[in-house]
Amino acid sequence: MGDFADAFEFMGSHLGLLVSKTGDHLVLSGAAVGVSLLIALPLGVWLGHLHRGSFLAVGASNIGRALPSLAVIAVGIGLLGIGFGNSMLVLVVLAVPIVLTNAYAAVDGVDRDVVEAARGMGMGPLQVLARVELPLAIPLIFAGVRTAVVYVIATATLAAIAGGGGLGDIIYNQASYGLPGVLAAAFWVAGLALLAELLLAALQRAVTPRGLRGAPGAAAAVGPSEGPRAEAVA
Repeated sequence: MGDFADAFEFMGSHLGLLVSKTGDHLVLSGAAVGVSLLIALPLGVWLGHLHRGSFLAVGASNIGRALPSLAVIAVGIGLLGIGFGNSMLVLVVLAVPIVLTNAYAAVDGVDRDVVEAARGMGMGPLQVLARVELPLAIPLIFAGVRTAVVYVIATATLAAIAGGGGLGDIIYNQASYGLPGVLAAAFWVAGLALLAELLLAALQRAVTPRGLRGAPGAAAAVGPSEGPRAEAVA
């Protein structure tokens, strides 16, 4: 218990340091999540709308689960050196499969009868996507985003190895900050991840159509009726 008490004492005496490192941590995490969403969301939604590319979603999911974070960072250091750019790229590589898989499974899993009914009412492909498929797919899409954000915030501590900064600088520098500093920074990261999860859960509820709130399967993937199935990360 002494180490934990010392960790909280460290928080009080080094609050400015923790706040500064938290800012760097959030900048890195936010940049990585933003780039991941720009890449994975449009691709996953469009492939799900076309009901094609399941091999890409399945492959991305499998690769994302198989890649060790430290191995990706090591390869990134070898190719790009150390710094913010390398750290962000590593986090993007780890986050894209999660977002892509959920976006694809969410749109691809929308009830085909509902889609056909919308087409029968005269809606074009883009109208069906914007007014039918996306509203119904929002819960599962957001589940992927939430998972990716929490994953990136937690994994960004490893970015200190590649010179990315953030709270990992304290965690991997026990010689300077001692065990209380390491524990304090670890608690700080856990708190950030939990806060991000709670905020995104509230945002997900706010943007989810009222009729889908709390519906069974709202946060679980429904794969395509035919062909390989992409398993979503809920």
